[in-house]
Amino acid sequence: MTLRHPIRIPGITELPPSGSGMRIGLFGGSFNPIHEGHRLVVEETLRRLDLDALWVLVTPGNPLKNHQDLAPLADRVIAARRLLDHPKVRVTGFEAAYGFTYSWQTIRYLTQVMPDRHFVWIMGADNLVDFSRWERWRDIAAMVPIAVYVRPGSSRRAPVSMAASALARWRIDEDDATRLASLPAPAWVYLHGRQSPLSSSVIRARRHGVKPK
Repeated sequence: MTLRHPIRIPGITELPPSGSGMRIGLFGGSFNPIHEGHRLVVEETLRRLDLDALWVLVTPGNPLKNHQDLAPLADRVIAARRLLDHPKVRVTGFEAAYGFTYSWQTIRYLTQVMPDRHFVWIMGADNLVDFSRWERWRDIAAMVPIAVYVRPGSSRRAPVSMAASALARWRIDEDDATRLASLPAPAWVYLHGRQSPLSSSVIRARRHGVKPK
């Protein structure tokens, strides 16, 4: 197991409060920076999955991304809290406090210490395209139901990606999305809806005066 050195920051790395039986969405990412596209995914999945809460997990750093322009964790958490001002949304950098590097570590921990919660992993369709590259991605699918939200540029590739094909038998109809949190894993849904053309990489490139590819 790969672990980082644990970093605890008061007010930043604590786990949000929750109660038994709650339906909780987990939306992880670098959020470098957070933008309106992220807020759209949060709002849509909260409503369409009928969640009691949604936790935005601001990661110390995605193993599949370059960290050269990665803003400090506390700055990214604070920025996300400002943008995602919703009574059901909690933003936390708790993964840093445990030294977690990979999503499967986070999910395993949460499902083990809070087995009476109903967690759902949330990702954009662009992540589904590369999901088969994630460390222990099959274990993630076996631990929690997954909700995939459509993203510009990925609507054609995501449904036929390696991971989507491997998990095809456990895909549920979009009309049954409110049932997802109550289903045993593996189970997943592909959600269509409003889209935003924004991306963190494009925003960073513009800040540096670089033309996005």
